[in-house]
Amino acid sequence: QIPPGLGITPEERNHWAFQPVRRPEIGDADTLTNKDQVRTPVDALLLRAMPAGLAFSPDADRNTLVRRAYLILLGLPPTPEDVDRWGNDNRTDWYDRLITNLFESPHYGERWARHWLDVAGYADSEGYTAKDPVRNWAWKYRDWVIRAFNQKMPFDEFVIKQLAGDELAGPWNDTPTANQIELLTGTGYLRMAADGSASGDRSATSCNQVMTDTLKIISTSLLGLSVHCAQCHDHRYDPIPQTDYYALRAIFEPALDWQVWKAPRERQISLYTPAERELAQQIESEAQQVRKEKQIKQDEFISAELEKNLLRVEDESLRDPLKSAFLTPTKDRTPEQKQLLARYPFVRQLSPGSLYLYNKGAADKLKEYDKRIREIRGKKPPEEFVRALVEPAGHLPETQLFHRGNHDQPRQTVRPASLTISSAEHQRVDFPENDESLPTSGRRLAYAKWLTNGKHPLLARVAVNRLWLHHFGKALVATPGEFGHLGTEPSHPELLDWLADEFVRQGWSWQRMHRLIMHSTAWLQSCSTTKEQLELDPANVFFARRPMIRLEAEAIRDRMLAISGNLDRQLFGKPSGIKKTDTGEVIVDGEQKRRSIYIQIRRTQPVAMLKAFDAPVMETNCNCRSVSTVATQSLMLMNGAFVLRQAKNLAQRVASSATPLPHDRLAGLPTLPNATEQGLAGPAKSTETILGEVVQAWRLAYARSPSDVELQWAAQFLIEQLQVLYAEDPDSATDRAMTNLCHALVSSNEFLYID
Repeated sequence: QIPPGLGITPEERNHWAFQPVRRPEIGDADTLTNKDQVRTPVDALLLRAMPAGLAFSPDADRNTLVRRAYLILLGLPPTPEDVDRWGNDNRTDWYDRLITNLFESPHYGERWARHWLDVAGYADSEGYTAKDPVRNWAWKYRDWVIRAFNQKMPFDEFVIKQLAGDELAGPWNDTPTANQIELLTGTGYLRMAADGSASGDRSATSCNQVMTDTLKIISTSLLGLSVHCAQCHDHRYDPIPQTDYYALRAIFEPALDWQVWKAPRERQISLYTPAERELAQQIESEAQQVRKEKQIKQDEFISAELEKNLLRVEDESLRDPLKSAFLTPTKDRTPEQKQLLARYPFVRQLSPGSLYLYNKGAADKLKEYDKRIREIRGKKPPEEFVRALVEPAGHLPETQLFHRGNHDQPRQTVRPASLTISSAEHQRVDFPENDESLPTSGRRLAYAKWLTNGKHPLLARVAVNRLWLHHFGKALVATPGEFGHLGTEPSHPELLDWLADEFVRQGWSWQRMHRLIMHSTAWLQSCSTTKEQLELDPANVFFARRPMIRLEAEAIRDRMLAISGNLDRQLFGKPSGIKKTDTGEVIVDGEQKRRSIYIQIRRTQPVAMLKAFDAPVMETNCNCRSVSTVATQSLMLMNGAFVLRQAKNLAQRVASSATPLPHDRLAGLPTLPNATEQGLAGPAKSTETILGEVVQAWRLAYARSPSDVELQWAAQFLIEQLQVLYAEDPDSATDRAMTNLCHALVSSNEFLYID
């Protein structure tokens, strides 16, 4: 056997991420220079870390807070009615009520599921090869994640169900129960890695790659560690020996055994109930009866045509041998029979597929049988499946360490265990190889329960770091998937530990942590800054001002749909398909109305608009999206068919719903050119009507009314537009001018960013 190595040194254990979570003392806020800005312990810890002379910015106005809360929690803008409702709410707890109201929205789950699906590596296709076959039932897992957030599932339960839902579910007979289906669906998390066996590649290399990628997803999403770097040798930078990598692999090997591999189709769990299965069998029997009738009739037609064609053979002595050769199955024909048939192609080519060439009437009659069979089978209840990971009962393969990561060079057997560095010194946690109380090995369930026991040094830290990232646009640890030596150290280690400890104390509740963060001065402050702040904290390391957050690709698209009145708010279901245009651009197939989380994610065909705004191409998983500013984004906003369509829809919406601008706001604004006044045939719209549409467009796009300066700017823009457009087409000039204005609104920074 290979010796265990040099072990882990005290210096390696001293790395901040491997230390136990320690809740810092908040201390007396009265001792802080800016004690009046302390609303929560979050504020106290941030203020304490700030250099002298630095403090939080003033609170944002109510309108900004409402807009910010909607976009952060729902990923959708508030309607003008929402803005008015919360803007005019005089109750002292209006803000807390707002947060509660947003938690109850079904769109909350959609928004925060999108964040998790990134780290889980969610995709609707198998990848690995250029074929990239579609995963027909992966969306069930996507919907499970949305429901988990909407049902306020605690994070520890969320993790356990994804790692070991099948072991919790236990055995079932014909069909799993509703509770078992829910548990099985959660294990879709372990089925997100690209899988070459779906394309027919069942090689050892392909199957082992699935395991490698699955462990990478698990380790980066839950542990914040690049454990996969220890596959071939001890980790170069972190105290993760190669034996630890294979000990972790041993936890999952019974369900993902590369030597007894199951392709994706073989792992599907049917959701047919016994009654549905019996009905489907009855219907199939009926269809098979019609098929037999068709076969009899088909044989009659073929036989009749064969006799006709044999009469065309002048040498009567060859007719019987030719008939015998034709009726002999192809694989059993002698060389002489093949040669004979080759001489008479009008006999040889006779088949059910070519019958229409010989007797179209007969072929049409056979088509009627096919139609009947389709109609009968159409009565079957639709069969749905779950893409789950289900461990076979009693399957206990040995996990062997691969020399240099090569499966052809197995070495010693490795037992299931935790990472040594994640346990106290000399207290590494080993897991039983087989739990006698379960039909499965129980390894993943044991690991999941240990991972969520509240004492693990990484899980809670990784989780709250991502929570902070999505609230502030920048994480406390800038490398959310890498807490090891290859990553960055936390900008606020005490705050990170306090949040991690509080997360566990609050029952692993995302909503309680949302509420805590959103009540902090750090969250409530404005994005405005001063010269002094910029000098003391140019990179905003100390969160002395609210960071501007660029909306993710999906939220940009969803926001456009929402303000144009085109958003289909239906939850769940099969993804919207995609297609390539004549120019090769990948777009949504059909009407583009569903929320972006429901668009099919093909690894080899990312949707052009989403890719332009940094939606990840899911090679494995995405722990932190990049935020780029590149020319293709401007080109997409300027020329993209989807953007242009939503701008037009927004213009049509405001034209049908806006009220004229009150006369007291018209003072000082220019009069817009009118088609009638110019002797043109276009529709006559008054200045107050058009500017009323401008105000409504502003309220929909920005969730606020335009200032006097902005209204002046919009009026001047429309004047310039109308002067050109009236000459081109008086009938459409006003509508086109308003569409151009709406186009400018949805392409602006204010639309693309959360302030």
